[in-house]
Amino acid sequence: MDFLTLFAIYVVVVLTCIALVCKYSGQQQTPFGLLFDSVTKVIAPWTPLWLQSFTQRTLHMLFHQRNRMFIYLHILLEGAVYTEFTYEVFGYCRDMDTTLSSLSVPYVLLVVKSCFFYLCITREPGTVTKKRHSGQLQVYPYDKRMFQPGVCCPTCQLVKPARSKHCRVCNRCVQRFDHHCVWVNNCIGAQNTRYFLLYLLSVCAMAADMALLTVDMLLHAVVRSGILQARYIDDDGQQQQAGMLFVIQHLFLTFPRIVFMLGFLVFVFLLLAGYAMFHFYLALVNQTSNEWYKGRGNVCQHCHPSPDHLCGLPASDQSKRWFYSRGVLRNLGEIFFPLRPVQKKDH
Repeated sequence: MDFLTLFAIYVVVVLTCIALVCKYSGQQQTPFGLLFDSVTKVIAPWTPLWLQSFTQRTLHMLFHQRNRMFIYLHILLEGAVYTEFTYEVFGYCRDMDTTLSSLSVPYVLLVVKSCFFYLCITREPGTVTKKRHSGQLQVYPYDKRMFQPGVCCPTCQLVKPARSKHCRVCNRCVQRFDHHCVWVNNCIGAQNTRYFLLYLLSVCAMAADMALLTVDMLLHAVVRSGILQARYIDDDGQQQQAGMLFVIQHLFLTFPRIVFMLGFLVFVFLLLAGYAMFHFYLALVNQTSNEWYKGRGNVCQHCHPSPDHLCGLPASDQSKRWFYSRGVLRNLGEIFFPLRPVQKKDH
């Protein structure tokens, strides 16, 4: 099995994993969870108790407690890509007379992305507090489908405002809760959704621009090398014209780090572009990820559905699905200029 075949298998596996993540995200039972549980049951009898305990504590810390591990991982991956781009691609592009203005775009986008990344991490998402509770109850009406009036959060001991949800990771109720993002170690809610959308957009633009510059560099390298006019001897001893597969394999052998960096950039762009499009679609229809999952019938594990009280919308009644939509422009305005809790004046 040659190198290109192995790489093709790798690409298929990665794309399959992306598709499965997109299909089963937000569901309680997923193939990943079932596979993990099955493997755990098989290896548990042969695994030392200290290792089982350490693994459970580590997984709990990573995915069920606030921590900065994924922030550090984000910075590490970003630093590795920019180091490789600066060390090799930048120099090759300068030799090909690529303008400095074009080469400076990825660094400008890095600064813009870092600003939105910082805002996602530090900005308060819209925590439901006792001080603001009475005003937050007035921000959104209850649709009486996904959000019922009078439901009290058992942890916060407050009546839950419409569109809010208690985040188990942050241990707080968040107004217009979307999801908890481990990459920014923060909830995405009413007050920071705009920063999250702009962060996704800037990361996609950054990855796309670096990928285009890298592809342009590789194409120039192929043209300059004259390999398109080259010939080689195949396994049967016949002389063959260098084709596309030969050129790709030549690039892998000549620029291995650059080609793998390009593959990573394309992978990141495809994954985050799809994720960004999904969130921009939700913004256009004034829905959150939490509401979208409930609308698909994925009932919250803390709820006990009954015929007259369901978290998810019945298939026969989809008219309430867009209950909070007020038109595209007003929906976008609500994202970038979020509704504020009503403040009572002191007399």
